[in-house]
Amino acid sequence: MTGLELGETIALAAIALHVVLGFVATVLVSANRRPSAAIAWVLTIVFIPFLGALAFLLVGRSRLPAARRAAQREMNERLAARVPDAAVRPADDAWPSWLAPVVHLNSALGALPMTAGNRVTLTDDYDGSLADMTAAIDGARSFVHVEFYILVLDDTTRPFFEAMARAVQRGVTVRVLSDHLAGFLSPRRTETLAFLAAAGIAWRAMLPLRPLRGQWRRPDLRNHRKIVVVDGAVGFTGSQNLIDASYLKKKNVARGLRWHEVMMRVEGPAVRELDAVFVTDWFSETGDLLPLEVSAPAGGPRASGGLDAAGAVVVDAQVLPSGPGFDNDNNLKLFAALIHSAQRRVSITSPYFVPDESVLLAIVTAASRGLDVELFVSEEGDQVLVHHAQRSYYEALLRAGVAIWLYPPPTVLHSKHFSVDESVAVVGSSNMDIRSFSLNLEVSVLVHGAAFVERMRAIEDSYRAASRPLTLDEWLARPVGGKVVDSLSRLTSSLQ
Repeated sequence: MTGLELGETIALAAIALHVVLGFVATVLVSANRRPSAAIAWVLTIVFIPFLGALAFLLVGRSRLPAARRAAQREMNERLAARVPDAAVRPADDAWPSWLAPVVHLNSALGALPMTAGNRVTLTDDYDGSLADMTAAIDGARSFVHVEFYILVLDDTTRPFFEAMARAVQRGVTVRVLSDHLAGFLSPRRTETLAFLAAAGIAWRAMLPLRPLRGQWRRPDLRNHRKIVVVDGAVGFTGSQNLIDASYLKKKNVARGLRWHEVMMRVEGPAVRELDAVFVTDWFSETGDLLPLEVSAPAGGPRASGGLDAAGAVVVDAQVLPSGPGFDNDNNLKLFAALIHSAQRRVSITSPYFVPDESVLLAIVTAASRGLDVELFVSEEGDQVLVHHAQRSYYEALLRAGVAIWLYPPPTVLHSKHFSVDESVAVVGSSNMDIRSFSLNLEVSVLVHGAAFVERMRAIEDSYRAASRPLTLDEWLARPVGGKVVDSLSRLTSSLQ
């Protein structure tokens, strides 16, 4: 065989291998995957054969290992079994006609019931929220459960950590969970873990990535939840991590960036459901099943949206966990159902807005139906690729009639909530983006209560007063370079 013939043979073999690789990739990648994501992965593997295949092996699976999902299903069965029929919150005449099916959906997905008689407050004061959580821990008598995506001991959070240490000294059991990879990417990891160990606080890493110990999964599957529960009586959740509002990054400090958050304080039966999420995560990371409080009969005030004697808002509330440990995209289904159900108004606040096709269609359809739809986002982003991907959706939203409000720097609007009509809202850790729908473990709280939504509207009004509206003419006139970067960045959002 001549050199020319050998070269042609090798070339043909390479082409054949490439075709086979493309075919195999098409079959394997497309199984149980959104068409847009499957196409993006197939194109990546075809045009960048070996690097693309390696990338898919590393980050192509958007579900936790089978054993972890089995543990979640086991916990769902346990959670559902502890809720007798008498504890299920019946539909109320005050509910919108469409709310009962949404509540049923959440119960089927997350195994947690709608609860009545919850006293709830909202705060968008970063330091005030930390002070409130610290005071609650100082009043603990039995246990404190703390779960944060980012957990850092710094000058701002030190009072919180010291309150946990004082609780241990009083004989209170304090358990803490924080995301493993986020801990490595955050500052002061050594000091933080040393404090927890010295104080006798039980700490475990969430979704640990330790290949040598057999702990391996897609590296960017993260536990993004934020939960604090004290004695099963007081709970907190929302968007805020346990770290200084600058996130202590040099670039953030140099730019003067500060994170703006919204947290929710809860007293009542929904606290038990927040703790059930913590207990599930503790079981997943340690194998230790903590006691699950059995749901009491559904009682308490029925006037959802009213006020109690002290002026606190009384609401119905349902906790919904979501993430790659479940077989469904729980929060995606909730968000899409609520937006499709809206009759008059939808107000969305999400720092990272990279929606799934179904959510984007729901939002555009709501605006096209004549609803008042608005989106609050930061004018400048802290994550370049995500921010440009987010911007790629603005034209479709603006053309549909969605009002986009740009919150000015140096503040990063990191709050995560949205309200529907006059009496329904969602607050939690979930962004309205594909990562939060499929890759992150999140926790959301569905709330029914007119007074609660009124107070959320006040926060949204403060965003609007500080922001500037984005117009379609302004957006279409932006530089060509920005349009190119936005479009290219959008392609990465489908690689799941």
